[in-house]
Amino acid sequence: MEWSRLRSVWKRTLSLSVPIAAETVVRTAMRTTDVLVTALFSPAAVVAVTLGDLYARFPLRLGLGLGGGAIALSSQDTGADAIASRDEAITQALLIGLLVGLPFALVALLFAEPAIRLFDPSKTAIRLGATYLSIVLVTAPARIVTLVAARSLQGTGDTRTPMYINSFANLVNIVGSVALGLGLFGAPELRVAGVGYATAAANVTAAALFVGAIASERTTPSFARPRSLTITRQLLQVSAPRTLEGFLSEAAQFPFNALLLSFPAGDSVTAGYQIARRLYQQVTAPISRSFNVAASVLVGQALGGGEPDRARFEGRAVAAFSVGLVGLLGLLLALAAPFAVGVFASDPTVTQFAVDFTRVYGLAGIALAAFSAFSGGLQGASETRIPLFARTSSKFGLFVGLSWLLALTLGYGPVGVYVGVGLSYLWMALVVWWGFEWTGWAPRATEMLSERTEAS
Repeated sequence: MEWSRLRSVWKRTLSLSVPIAAETVVRTAMRTTDVLVTALFSPAAVVAVTLGDLYARFPLRLGLGLGGGAIALSSQDTGADAIASRDEAITQALLIGLLVGLPFALVALLFAEPAIRLFDPSKTAIRLGATYLSIVLVTAPARIVTLVAARSLQGTGDTRTPMYINSFANLVNIVGSVALGLGLFGAPELRVAGVGYATAAANVTAAALFVGAIASERTTPSFARPRSLTITRQLLQVSAPRTLEGFLSEAAQFPFNALLLSFPAGDSVTAGYQIARRLYQQVTAPISRSFNVAASVLVGQALGGGEPDRARFEGRAVAAFSVGLVGLLGLLLALAAPFAVGVFASDPTVTQFAVDFTRVYGLAGIALAAFSAFSGGLQGASETRIPLFARTSSKFGLFVGLSWLLALTLGYGPVGVYVGVGLSYLWMALVVWWGFEWTGWAPRATEMLSERTEAS
């Protein structure tokens, strides 16, 4: 009976995950294309785009945070058949996302170069990075709206519409990066600026398509006039820890990249790390991220239907599936690291660091898969505080702190960074596993659902 039940959950997981995985494949392929294109110019170009993306990822994290609140509320309300509450929650999340994206656009116009200069890279990297950042960050409101809309639809069980829209927008980005970056197909050769223009165009395209889809009759939810402060409060209550988690995670990248740049071959170490990270994300991120969303949807809808035991079982089932599949892919990536890295890098120093970092990420795949699935389940239950603690303590205590201690203070160099990175992901997985198994998220989610249903 249990085996039959488990297979049923895995089948549902696949039906939800496959469109998300397909969408993520195209998304990661787009980012991989950006690395490949910029790598043809110079290591400084890779560093410039990398540093620009550190800032551009803050709107990403904000969008994922608001999207986390949207998917929690929309999945629970869908399970409870609370249509009015769901539509209002989605509408409010999109409006908030649009408004909070505006300051990022202002930063892009005024402070792009000082932001890149903080890392003290080469003059070429500063110039290129400022150009890239000013182009990409100005479309932050559109990027946030896209992320919130995608998570909102996924919470209702519709993972195909986000796949269609995001895949199309990412293909626009890929073609644009190649054409404008390299000057192909009759386009001007804009190099790093061309990669930025392609990303900006994709962000605006995706946001417009999502708003049109929700306004149309093609999707289940619709726009509703914002009325309930209870929904606003709960949306922010769930989103705030998720957003803070993302912000602090990205903030940790600043001292971490400064650590990498402090080595004698700083540009090569940083480029190797970014190549390895991109490789890992290309291979495993589609599954990890899709299972994260699937866990949120299954747990949220089960709680909305008043079945906390089913929510717990299905969250565990998704985590087991994720660990087995992603762990295997990570091991294969670690074994194939020299061949995989050779696609991205020809410089021998960059290649060696990229191979080492790729093996670290590959072997940490099981821990990353467990963290992704269990944090998704907790998110579906409106419990985003535990993943916040897990990621924050891991990033600053191990990813940065231990890496810095081993690499510089104790003199182990890049090897110390490899140890800090690997242990940081193991800690994250252990914390969210404990949180899913032994904290009282189910009664809290049920109480919140009852409050907003009554309010709407």
